[in-house]
Amino acid sequence: MFQKAIRENREFYSRIFKLVLPIIIQNLLSAAVSSADVVMLNYVGQSSISAVSLASQYTNILFMVFYGLGTGATVLCAQYYGKGDMRAIQAVEGIAMRFSLGIALLFALLSLAVPEQMMRIFTNDTELIEVGASYLRCISVCYVCWGIIEVYLAVLRSIGCVMVSTLMNILAFSLNVFLNAVFIFGLFGAPKLGAMGVAIATSLSRLIELLACVGVSVSRKDIKLNLRWMFVKSKELYSDFLRLSMPALGNDISWSVGFSMYSVILGHLGTDAVAANSFVVVVRNFGTILCFGMASAGGILIGNVIGENRLEDAKKNARELMKLTVVTGALGGLIILAITPFALRNASLSDQAMHYLKYMLLINVYYVMGMAVNTTLIAGLFRAGGDSKFGFVCDTIDMWCYAVPLGFLAAFVLRLPVMAVYFLLCTDEFVKWPWVIRRYRSGKWLKNITRDNLFDETEKKA
Repeated sequence: MFQKAIRENREFYSRIFKLVLPIIIQNLLSAAVSSADVVMLNYVGQSSISAVSLASQYTNILFMVFYGLGTGATVLCAQYYGKGDMRAIQAVEGIAMRFSLGIALLFALLSLAVPEQMMRIFTNDTELIEVGASYLRCISVCYVCWGIIEVYLAVLRSIGCVMVSTLMNILAFSLNVFLNAVFIFGLFGAPKLGAMGVAIATSLSRLIELLACVGVSVSRKDIKLNLRWMFVKSKELYSDFLRLSMPALGNDISWSVGFSMYSVILGHLGTDAVAANSFVVVVRNFGTILCFGMASAGGILIGNVIGENRLEDAKKNARELMKLTVVTGALGGLIILAITPFALRNASLSDQAMHYLKYMLLINVYYVMGMAVNTTLIAGLFRAGGDSKFGFVCDTIDMWCYAVPLGFLAAFVLRLPVMAVYFLLCTDEFVKWPWVIRRYRSGKWLKNITRDNLFDETEKKA
């Protein structure tokens, strides 16, 4: 059956696999770096793992901010690339850069000025606050570099230059792992910095990646890393970007902050729960590599098709993408199941933390399917068709009216066991399935949002 679908939709499958493979490599590298952080800190101590895990929640929130901004840029750029309008793509890059740099600078200043207060949101453990605060101070440089890199690479991916983005990530992630070892363990005469070494390694690798992006930009004739584009004025594009990006950004912030509340809940249930969850996040990242790669590649491809005004082909491609999503979701669960014995053998945690780790991993075997379907629909298809508002409303209601209140109720009012709390938190993805799937079937998400004669009008106004 699956082979028949490939034969009948050869063009779609050819294009999707060309896009998805480099994205999977990027996601794999990202997961490998997170894994390396935890594995190396495993030899430093459980407190270091827990502190970095909690402090990294701000990195996760910032990642979702950049992902939301990148999504808005990608949606517009993918459709305008299908339309053949490169000047619009340049202007969209500049608009996205304004927002990403502003938010990155805000996070960097907070990490430098009030890191202890930032850590107290997640834990009241004095040791974790001290270690986490030093981590946040050092990671602040990374935030600014990251704000520039993510937008530029998102624009390159939207026009099909996925391999360039992959090579940049290979450079950054390889350096990150190497420098992690150097600064965590004090190799080659470097100081032995433990948890703070992770932050220094990450910041240095992102700085080098930024310099590499500048080098790529110099060699390209079409899409450059040009900060002057931040000042290009186009009311039409700015309005479209806000209309698409703000709901996507709000969606990702709402979801990521809500997801971080899970860490707040677990953080107040003890360091054993936090340490176990740190390993679970790493393993789950490997399980979701295929799913997130499929969602990103599918969004780009279908955005290109919509920009070409081939709406019926876009619907047909969306159906094929959903078939692939179910397959990748199942594979993701099997990957988590396969990694579980290895994780249990190699984690240096307390007996209680090991107990939590075992059952948290088993819960994630099925949880990844919920993430796969929702990510492909909300962050892939819906956004590619210009329908980012639905995801914002759906995820906000799901996280803040259901999952987070349920978690706090279970943990602090009913005082249920840690595993019961974790199980309830992991029902969030499945609760919204009926509404998300109904939206997909309605076809209301599918729209061509490009404009004609965009810069002729802009130049006349100027």
